[in-house]
Amino acid sequence: MAGKDDTPPSGDDSTRLIRAGGGPRPLPRTVGPAIQRGSTVLIARAADLYDHSSAPTYGRAGLEAQAALREALAQMEGGCDALLYPSGLAAISGVLLALLKSGDELMVSDGVYNPTRRFCDVVLRRFGVEPRYFRPDAAAEDVLAMISPATRLILMESPASLTFEMQDVAAIVSGARRRGVTTAMDNTWGAGLVFKPLAHGVDISIQALTKYVGGHSDLFMGAAAVADPALAATLSDSAWDIGWSVAPEAAYDMLRGLRTLPVRMARHQESGLAVASWLREQPEVIEVLHPALPGAPGHALWARDYSGCCGLFGVVLRPAPTAAVHAMLDRLRLFGLGFSWGGFESLAIHCDPQFDKRRFRADRGGPVVRLHIGLERPDDLIGDLRAGLDAYAGR
Repeated sequence: MAGKDDTPPSGDDSTRLIRAGGGPRPLPRTVGPAIQRGSTVLIARAADLYDHSSAPTYGRAGLEAQAALREALAQMEGGCDALLYPSGLAAISGVLLALLKSGDELMVSDGVYNPTRRFCDVVLRRFGVEPRYFRPDAAAEDVLAMISPATRLILMESPASLTFEMQDVAAIVSGARRRGVTTAMDNTWGAGLVFKPLAHGVDISIQALTKYVGGHSDLFMGAAAVADPALAATLSDSAWDIGWSVAPEAAYDMLRGLRTLPVRMARHQESGLAVASWLREQPEVIEVLHPALPGAPGHALWARDYSGCCGLFGVVLRPAPTAAVHAMLDRLRLFGLGFSWGGFESLAIHCDPQFDKRRFRADRGGPVVRLHIGLERPDDLIGDLRAGLDAYAGR
């Protein structure tokens, strides 16, 4: 062991086998990082046991695979560090717990991911933090006008979950900074690739790596990227104190997904726009909620700030009962019915049951269905959707 005499011990097998194979050796260099499955980290010198500044002293802090993923995410996001959490929701709740205290006020987009809303309304309120919601398409000046002396953090999500409203992130951030308010953004739709919050002045860029970075619907993880080392230390200390960690195998697999993210996102974008454009022309459809489509709500902001898009968007259908929506979804064969997204497969859900929790309930004129366009051939997906729309129309 490092710093010790590594001569194989003599004596009983029970002693020898504890030490056998444990000597230090240089690791061969491979394409991916080493997967170190360890809780205990062996320290070379007694004087270094409590020195946490240069290297991990306990495995929960993360070892080689976690460090490699953090470094890669920080480079993609343009930050100094990216903290890892066991899920996307844990990344959001971890940031909020690290920065808020009793008596503080949190401003949140009303279009935020529903589990985030539950955390704000149930957990944060229990600890004396008051969430206040703003319209997901509110003008920046209207959002900034809501800031009070108690406001400590503004949490944005753009495009909004389910309904895809866009926010003027740069204007909100600029005004918040002048007022001493920290900003964070759930950027899972942009995946840290087609939109980079830190470059637009956001203090904390959060995403569910579970979605596009993982890319295969089989991993859970979240990340919070920052450009300020002091803020990184605050988030890191809080995650350590609460006890969050991610497994080395999951970090390795997530890094593997990150390597192919640009290639997959380009395909999701191309196929998603093809399907969305086709849906616009269908008689059963009132509106397609996709900010990358010319003329769609929020398109000007998307065109100004984003370098691309993903495969997730919404569709507003002509008025019909819930049974018709169910008939449409049940007719689909290539679209799975599932709540996540960002993987290789196409998915669909009915959104209306989630709108009851929102403070601002807009009448969109008909039921809303959210689609995730995967890596299948777009023409095949269009044929499947045509069959679903026929079922919707009772044909």
